[in-house]
Amino acid sequence: MGSDELISLTGIKPTGSPTLGNFLGMLRPALDLAQDHRALYFIADYHALTTVHDGEQMREATAEMAATWLAVGLDPERAVIYRQSDVPEVFELTWVLSCFAPKGLLNRAHAYKAIVDENSGAGRTQDDGVSMGLFNYPVLMAADILAFDADVVPVGLDQKQHLEITRDIAAAMNSIYDAELLKLPEPLIREVVETVPGTDGRKMSKSYDNTLPMFIGADEMRKRIRRIVTDSRRPEEPKDPETDTLFRIYRAVAPAEATEELRVKYLDGGIGYGQVKDDLADRVEELLGGPRQRFHELMDDRSELERILADGAERARQIASGVLWRVRAAIGVGPSG
Repeated sequence: MGSDELISLTGIKPTGSPTLGNFLGMLRPALDLAQDHRALYFIADYHALTTVHDGEQMREATAEMAATWLAVGLDPERAVIYRQSDVPEVFELTWVLSCFAPKGLLNRAHAYKAIVDENSGAGRTQDDGVSMGLFNYPVLMAADILAFDADVVPVGLDQKQHLEITRDIAAAMNSIYDAELLKLPEPLIREVVETVPGTDGRKMSKSYDNTLPMFIGADEMRKRIRRIVTDSRRPEEPKDPETDTLFRIYRAVAPAEATEELRVKYLDGGIGYGQVKDDLADRVEELLGGPRQRFHELMDDRSELERILADGAERARQIASGVLWRVRAAIGVGPSG
């Protein structure tokens, strides 16, 4: 890849088995960036440490997340995939950035403010249950981004503040040292992101227990799809596709032409929910059957998974070490000659 390519950076915490909603809303759009960016993807295991304190759970979830990226199409020859914990430059940079991050700025971070407000409402002390890891979370995130001279970072609207904090800290350092030490990244926000509904019609979420996990077997996936809640309209009755859970999921996984054909059948009263569920199960299997097989192959061959992650970490460190060298020279630490 040429040095003039824009760098995109995507990170995700290892927090359990991914769902169809995760694939459609985050994984697939992020993979598209590799077509015209120098794309980096990392598993944010140290970010997960704020909530995951079981070592075996952390290792397994990290392996699952790495295998997921590779199974859904990430090409480690074109893109870089690595574990956050395998790049020590990120953590050295975290300390440096902490020395330029105003506490008042971190006080305003949404996640921290939400906990403070919850504690205040419950009559607890303001920082009850708040670790320094949670409070400093935005600084580690800033280091994740700035260590790689990232040009763009895909984020949801609810995460835009993290990029703003990152830019504020980087701009402060650049101003103090009167140099372009750190590149100011731009958020890449998808303005229109369709919410994939779960089996009960609400947003697909593990907290609602209404998900379609990506890598369950085809038979189990079909069973879950058959349990999707519908109304009592008969096959010959017209149906509103825009309010129907089945149709909204189908639209997210099927080609536009097939979706339009189904829309016509809904409006004309030409199809029953049972048939739609079977058709949807077939579409989901077409989409996830191959990735499921690849996922299990990788999980069964951890040596191959580790090889890919180790290679990615080496390539990532080549970038991060150059950024850290610039920073160290500016702040006056390390060898002087």
